[in-house]
Amino acid sequence: MTDPIAEVVSLLKPIPSISKLVTGGGRWLVERTELGSPFYCAVVEGRCRMTIAGREPMLLTAGDFVLVPEVFSFTMSSLEPPHRGALAQRLETSPGVFRLGDPDAPAEFSAMVGHCAFGSDDKALLVSLLPEVIHIRGEDRLTVLVRMINEETRHDRTAREMVLRRLLEVLLIEALRSTGGAAAPPGLLRGMADPQLAPALRRIHEDPGRSITVDALAQDSAMSRSTFFERFRREVGVAPIEYAIGWRMALAKELLRSDIAKAEIAQRVGYGSASAFSVAFSRHVGTSPGAYARSNAGVTEGVIVSTEVV
Repeated sequence: MTDPIAEVVSLLKPIPSISKLVTGGGRWLVERTELGSPFYCAVVEGRCRMTIAGREPMLLTAGDFVLVPEVFSFTMSSLEPPHRGALAQRLETSPGVFRLGDPDAPAEFSAMVGHCAFGSDDKALLVSLLPEVIHIRGEDRLTVLVRMINEETRHDRTAREMVLRRLLEVLLIEALRSTGGAAAPPGLLRGMADPQLAPALRRIHEDPGRSITVDALAQDSAMSRSTFFERFRREVGVAPIEYAIGWRMALAKELLRSDIAKAEIAQRVGYGSASAFSVAFSRHVGTSPGAYARSNAGVTEGVIVSTEVV
């Protein structure tokens, strides 16, 4: 059976970029404004404070994991940070290992931090299905995965790029697994946690080429049309057909990067003819399928290694 979470992570095409071990002593603060990439962090030892723009500060302790799929400004600091505007103290003590704060003070905090990119051309839609911030406590598997990414980044081993991509995919799936449930914000995770909505979501992902109507999806979910519509919109955050069309277009973009004929793509994503697909795609994306395919021909993604600290 199709797994919508796995499909979303696969289509996002996560690409590792930064992976660092950061230690801190004394008073320290790191500030990032308008980051261009998603961020994750696994606290190994000690405590720190993380403040994401527009949210209440979070206290992170050893064993905590944070993933921010969207791009936000944030600060990380010691529990008693220095005055804002104070000159940041950071020192690379060895390749990929950074010291924050007073270099002569005992190291009271350590964390593995990383950034990644999403290679999907439809990442805005896909990221919108996920929580804005994921904060998980006490999941050792997440720390192990971040450590493996950190170690793999340091070495020029055979198949390094493939290993890093796969590890990052598993890290994202593990984080999303640990976040699902009724307490999750509206989105795919919350919808999949609803035993009546999950069959409809799986059907949309499993067979995007079939005719999709609210009535049929409501029947899959054993609910009346009106009850299903309102529940889907409340739990997933968008109306059922809006979700289905968005998913079809995300798949169509991926297929247009291949050598598959436009008529076959149209059939795979639920349109009776290439012309009907072209009209729908142009309306949704703002360009024709042919123009999109030409502009994305030969586009590839690679692993980017950066020297940013946090």
